[in-house]
Amino acid sequence: MKKLIVYISGLLLVVSACQKGEINSLNTPVVGGIVVNPSKSDLFNLVTGAESGMRNNVGTYLDGLGVLGREMYRFAGSEPRWTTDMLGGGTKTLDNNTFYITNPYAARYQVARQCFILMEALKTTRNEVATDAQKKAFKGFAETLIGYQLLLNINMTDSNGARIPVADNANLGPIITDPGVVLDSVIKFLDAGKADLTGSEVVFPLSEGFAGFKDAAGLIKFNRAIAARVHVYRKNWATALTALNESFFDLNGLLNTGVYNAFSTNGGDLSNPMYLQPNSTGEMRVAHPTFAAEVISGDDRVDKKTSVRSSAASSVGLTSNRDLTLWPSLSAPISIIRNEELILLYAEAKIQQNQFPDAIVALNRIRVSHNLAPYAGAVTQAALITELLYNRRYSLFMEGHRWIDLRRYKLLNTLPIDRPDDDVWSRYPIPMSETNQ
Repeated sequence: MKKLIVYISGLLLVVSACQKGEINSLNTPVVGGIVVNPSKSDLFNLVTGAESGMRNNVGTYLDGLGVLGREMYRFAGSEPRWTTDMLGGGTKTLDNNTFYITNPYAARYQVARQCFILMEALKTTRNEVATDAQKKAFKGFAETLIGYQLLLNINMTDSNGARIPVADNANLGPIITDPGVVLDSVIKFLDAGKADLTGSEVVFPLSEGFAGFKDAAGLIKFNRAIAARVHVYRKNWATALTALNESFFDLNGLLNTGVYNAFSTNGGDLSNPMYLQPNSTGEMRVAHPTFAAEVISGDDRVDKKTSVRSSAASSVGLTSNRDLTLWPSLSAPISIIRNEELILLYAEAKIQQNQFPDAIVALNRIRVSHNLAPYAGAVTQAALITELLYNRRYSLFMEGHRWIDLRRYKLLNTLPIDRPDDDVWSRYPIPMSETNQ
C-alpha cells in the first residue's frame, strides 16, 4: 500500500495537475508542514483537495462497472482491453496490474489519505483558526469521505478484499477478504462522521456538486444516504430505513436531488471524463443492445439516457446503435447519490420486510415518473424483487450499480454472453502493488 500511495501521488496527480488543493505527494515533508499549526487556508485546501480527489478516475470506475455489468461497450482504438480483458474475450482475464483496477483503486485511497491528513492537522489547529464546532465539521466530513471511498473499492474487489484505511500510513493493516467486514468498517466511518457533523458548524467551501448540502444538516443527510446504501448491501433492512429517514430521501421529491461530482472546463479544473460527442468514432461509449431491447414499451428512460446513432458502432464482434447521453457536456456533473436511488433503496427494504403495499407505492413513484402505468404484477417478494431490479437497471443506468446488484442477488449468470469465449466476472483482482507488500 505504501508503494501504491507513492505511485498515485507521483504519477496520477501529475496527470490531474494537482487539482484544487490535492497534495502532490502524501509522503513528503510538505505534509508535515500542513499538519502542524495549520492556517484556515490550509484546512480549506485539504477539504477542497479531498472533494476534488473523489473525481480522479471516476470515469475508469464507471466504465469498468458498466462493461462488467453489460450496461455498455467501451470502444477505444487505443485501449483494446475494454473489449478483451473486461469481457473475458478468448483466454483473457482481469489483470491485477492494469489501469482499470490500479488507477481507481489507488485514487480512492488517495482521498482517504488526504482526509486523515486533514484530521491530523485538526489536532494542532488553534481555536482562533477553527472553533471546536468547526473542527467537528472538518472531521465529520473527512470521516464521511473515507467511508464512501472504501465502499467504492470493496464494490470492485468484493471477496478479493481491501485494506481498511488507517491514519498511520507506515503501519497498514492486512487485506480483509470478507466484504461484510469491510462494509462494517464503511459504516463505522460513516457513523463517526455523522456523530461529528451533529452540532458542528461548516465553514469550509464545497463545490456546486454539494449544492443544497453544504451545511452540517445537509452533510448529515448525504452521510445517511450513503449509509442507507451500505445497510441495504448488508441486508440490514430496518437500519437502512432509519438511515433513509435521516437522509434527503423524499418519496415525492425531485428524483435528481442529490450530491454530485462537479466538473468544468475552467483552466486547471477537471472536465467530465464520461462525456463523448454523440456519433463519435474511435472513442465511443455505446449502450449494450439489451438496454433498449429489454425495456418496457413506453419507458422513457431508454431515450433519456441513450440516443440512436446515425450509424451503428461495431468493434471486435460487438455492435450497438445507441450512444450514452447521460452526460451532455464536458461540464456535466456525475451523480454520487440521488433521491431516485433512495426511493429504490426504500422499496427494496420494504420488499425484504414483506411490507409490500409500501414498496409498491415507491415503485409506482418511479414507474409513473417514467411514463409507465402503475405496477399490476404479482404481489410476492420474488415478483417485486424482479420489478425492483428492472427499475434499478433503468433508473440508475451507468451510475455504478447494475453489476453490484446482480452480484448481490446472485444473478450474474443472467448477464448476456455476446461472444462464445466471453466471460462474466464477479470481482476485480486486488492490485499487484497491494499483494506485493
